[in-house]
Amino acid sequence: MASTYTNNSGLEKIGSGEQAGAWGDTTNNNLEIIDRTVNGVLTLTISGNTTLTTADGTLSNGHYKIVLLTGSPSGAFNITIDPNDQQKWYIFKNSTGQTATVKQGGGSGTTVAIVNAATNIVYADGTGSNANIGLVPTDLLNDTSPQLGGTLDTNGQAIQFGSSKWTILLDSGDNDLLFKYNGTTVFKLASTGAVTSANNITAFGSP
Repeated sequence: MASTYTNNSGLEKIGSGEQAGAWGDTTNNNLEIIDRTVNGVLTLTISGNTTLTTADGTLSNGHYKIVLLTGSPSGAFNITIDPNDQQKWYIFKNSTGQTATVKQGGGSGTTVAIVNAATNIVYADGTGSNANIGLVPTDLLNDTSPQLGGTLDTNGQAIQFGSSKWTILLDSGDNDLLFKYNGTTVFKLASTGAVTSANNITAFGSP
């Protein structure tokens, strides 16, 4: 009976009575595939659309779990996971200056866009030509006591509280810290140290 292959990583399963005197080479190759799948880090220099391929029984770029996207493509590009019938997951770090769209199959299923400077965990469901790509959430909602090991950088985004009516954000124009309620600035801490208020609400105490 000839060899067959595992569904998602292409590991060779030697058929009964096959590969006399050569099974050791096949086993070693399988171990290399497992090593890449568990711990492998791949750096891809991107110039345009790129395919991550997992070939049966062959060391290939689709085996790596962590993929570092580098290079200087002229525009947004696609990362296609091939073949379209394998379930996969990857950690992508995008340092290309462009947006990478991850897809599987013909791209008619859901895709995930990874913006420049982002690191995302994605998975492919391997359902064929209509295969879907999903994003694994990495928020802190399930952490009851999150702690910072360094400075919190919000990357220009707002901090929201409770029902999201209250937000705090940094004005990128003059570096003032704005406190907003329902989108309206209530008071402002200026970069000069001055505190100003709006809507008849003082910075400290009741109006």
